Amino acid sequence: MAHEHDHEHDQHHHRHHDHGDIDWAGMAPLLESQAELYAPLYERALAWLARQQTDPGLVVDAGSGPGVVSCLLAETFPGARVVAVDGAEPLLERARARAERLGVADRFGTLAGELPGVLGDLDYPADLLWAGRSVHHLGDQRAALAAFAGRLAPGGTLAVLEGGLPARFLPRDLGFGRPGLQARLDALHEEWFAQMRAGLPGSVAETEDWPALLAAAGLGHPHSRSFLLDLPAPATGRARAHVAATLSRLRDSFGDHLDAGDRATLDRLLDPDDEGSVHRRPDVFVLAAHTVHTATKSL
Repeated sequence: MAHEHDHEHDQHHHRHHDHGDIDWAGMAPLLESQAELYAPLYERALAWLARQQTDPGLVVDAGSGPGVVSCLLAETFPGARVVAVDGAEPLLERARARAERLGVADRFGTLAGELPGVLGDLDYPADLLWAGRSVHHLGDQRAALAAFAGRLAPGGTLAVLEGGLPARFLPRDLGFGRPGLQARLDALHEEWFAQMRAGLPGSVAETEDWPALLAAAGLGHPHSRSFLLDLPAPATGRARAHVAATLSRLRDSFGDHLDAGDRATLDRLLDPDDEGSVHRRPDVFVLAAHTVHTATKSL
């Protein structure tokens, strides 16, 4: 598989194509805990960015969610003002509270609204605009990147986190059930993702050549780099909770598309009383790779 589409993050952005009632306040702790688990990956990605964009005045997190990465941006760029942008106000409330706890609230702001249009409400152009898995939830990705590029200051950098590899949590052979369960879940998620993309308002099919798309947006000097999250077995309690939550949502989302054997395997993996469950087994890990693509606006 060419891409890994994070399941919780995709749920976060359902608002772009499904405007039903979503309990963002209830979902926020889950979104926060996942982003915190992935913090080592984000920190390495942002350190790499800091070598490209050395002293930004305004940093924008487009599609920020509850602000975990927004606050990491504030820590990485201590001289910058950071603006977290999201369409869900309850998540922005969490972002502001987080900034307060971490002592960066004096240079931290939020902006509520739908991407990319809401970026027109920024007070001045961004020196660094970070879009972490938000572009693929916009129907016309090419137009969205052009809009993002239009909000950059001369010499500013657009950083798009898209693609990578599917996360892995378990051995291929679990000791029960048919080997390769996660690969089959990945295939179902890819089918769902394609349907989600096709159903977005104004959806345009696009070859996901991110450097080429950034160039089409008028940006130059493209760079791409992948960053690894490697949390080896035996997993911590927080990592186990993440794995259990992810598998539970996959069971709820795709259970009807699995055969009886795979459903039974998932049920065992999610049963806290089962020695073979992710709550107890010693071989649970978290291994994932995310790719960041960057390009800059000419001076």
